[in-house]
Amino acid sequence: MSEQRGPLPRRYARYYLEQTPSLVWLLVVNAVAMLVGVRFYVETMPGQKQLADVSTFLWPLFADSPAALFLMTLSVATLLPFLGKSLDEVPLTVPLAYLHTIALVWLVKMGLWTVVALNIGFDAYFPAPWAYFGIIITHLGFVAEGLLVPHYARTTKGALVTALVLALGNDVLDYGFGYHPPLRYDPGLVLPLATVALSVLSVGIAWRLLPVEKPVQKTS
Repeated sequence: MSEQRGPLPRRYARYYLEQTPSLVWLLVVNAVAMLVGVRFYVETMPGQKQLADVSTFLWPLFADSPAALFLMTLSVATLLPFLGKSLDEVPLTVPLAYLHTIALVWLVKMGLWTVVALNIGFDAYFPAPWAYFGIIITHLGFVAEGLLVPHYARTTKGALVTALVLALGNDVLDYGFGYHPPLRYDPGLVLPLATVALSVLSVGIAWRLLPVEKPVQKTS
């Protein structure tokens, strides 16, 4: 897998993913960002659902951005046993193909969703330094980090279909049952339609960036 994968130059992927200090720092930053995201769902606005109001089993589907970071953290953590080796030597299994694919889809979707959601409700957020600019910039970082995934992962048709079903299922839960992230405005019909479009787009991006093939299962 030595060829270029997506818009991120491979030398940057090698820097962040093949060296111990940079990979560990990436994991630490993700963990801290995930905790900050969880706090948002704990200390949300009055009248909005928060973690205490949601079944524990639904937390991963309610706290969308922390879930995306958690999936990416798991995806990157699979590289720890191969530190010091080239990304070309990282093995692939079917479970890893599913994990990496879903992590990429969730990162891209939630990164783009935040930009779309805050701009649909532009008047409710702009020009607050953190509530608008800060959140948009940090969530665009999701997309940037997702560009690392194609440098060590591949996907399968099954993984792509699963990611699409999960993403659309999450959309149904969010807008059909009111489990969408807390907003300062009523999502109406525009945001749900945009979210479904982002689910399809995110899977399409994963399909475009990740080589699609059937991984070879290693036998002992």
